[in-house]
Amino acid sequence: MRILHIDAFAGISGDMTVSALRDLGIPEEIFQIALKALPITLPACRFERGDRGGIAGWRFLVEGHEGGEGVAAGHHHHGHSHDHVHAEGPGHHHPENNHHHHHGEDHVHGRNHAEIVALLEKSTLDDRIKSRALSVFRRIAIAEGAIHGVPPENVGFHEVGAEDSIADIVAACAGFESLGVERISCGSLIEGIGHIHCAHGAFPLPAPATLALLQRIPFKQVEEPWEHITPTGAALLAEFAMDFGPMPEMSVSKIGYGLGSRQIQNRPNALRLILGESVQTGHSNHNLEEVMEIRCNLDDLSPEQASHALGRILDQGALDATLTPAVMKKGRSGWILEVICPPGEADKLSKLILSETTAFGIRRHRMERMILERHHITVATPYGEVMVKVGTLEGKTLQQSPEFSSCAAAAERHSVPVRLVYQAALSALNSEAFPKE
Repeated sequence: MRILHIDAFAGISGDMTVSALRDLGIPEEIFQIALKALPITLPACRFERGDRGGIAGWRFLVEGHEGGEGVAAGHHHHGHSHDHVHAEGPGHHHPENNHHHHHGEDHVHGRNHAEIVALLEKSTLDDRIKSRALSVFRRIAIAEGAIHGVPPENVGFHEVGAEDSIADIVAACAGFESLGVERISCGSLIEGIGHIHCAHGAFPLPAPATLALLQRIPFKQVEEPWEHITPTGAALLAEFAMDFGPMPEMSVSKIGYGLGSRQIQNRPNALRLILGESVQTGHSNHNLEEVMEIRCNLDDLSPEQASHALGRILDQGALDATLTPAVMKKGRSGWILEVICPPGEADKLSKLILSETTAFGIRRHRMERMILERHHITVATPYGEVMVKVGTLEGKTLQQSPEFSSCAAAAERHSVPVRLVYQAALSALNSEAFPKE
């Protein structure tokens, strides 16, 4: 399995992510092609070699934003670069060593969320890159909307709609897609201390949008008076990272460094990306993982309520969840609810079950499950490319299944029944042009 590990030992921002992907060996043309697919003329974007604390790497620069965030970049010492994101409104500023800058009236105003969605929809981006970019912007809109008490679709952005932030997000999505990894993990995250200043007064770091985007992502604060994680960096982590913790066992093939805009104290201002292959240990249990099972009996829940609860449980991080009809005591009809989840999600899902169902109690126990290693491939059909999920065990392919959502999207585009697309994908899998691996 191809794995990417994000080592954000000095923090993460959008442009640092793009730069580190470039340093992994992704050709510059991959990023430029993606940016040229947008229906707007962006400022010139380029890569530049440099070093931070003796560590050599790339910087991703957007003309007019080379020094840092927005037009005020020359007036502060921010650890990263030009991707800070806030809802449209009065100015704010950032700390480092008690020196502040202020985003004044001359700051470039960006687009709102609806305009960015329209821009991406009109683009000629690869569908997978477009989908990822839309999802990243949607995450930011949800976070900002919750902070300001407005629906995500009504959020107006101050900086995320500016060309430099759009370039960061689209280029990062193109870079991740080009890598073709099957799993992305992220190491320990740190954030500094201090305050940002906005119309409502001082806010402590993390910035409100960053904190909202880091929900369910572990991080800690360190005694360093500057920002380490920008909102765009947090949004990219929330979108792409699947696991948070130590680097998984892997055989490292490439290492990439993306540089921040400033030299900072204590550590090189760089983001490290580590690319490699998972290591087959030779033990029979290398496909085992620890999970929690949560169970309860429900005898007074309507089918509509049961269906709603099941959807909520799956949306909130369950690996699997089922409702089985059953006959309860005194002949009453009911349900047996079974939920499988990572151990770290058990408390959250237990509370959700108790609040969304009629359960007065639940049963929990730890167990192991054996899983196939999974990755995705695409097959060409008369209705366009379709994603297929592949399951392998010890290098042997055992399962191949077209992704229903991908088939449904293709069916809608061509106004045909989804079963025809599904059958076409299966035929492509069985053809000589698309071998089992």
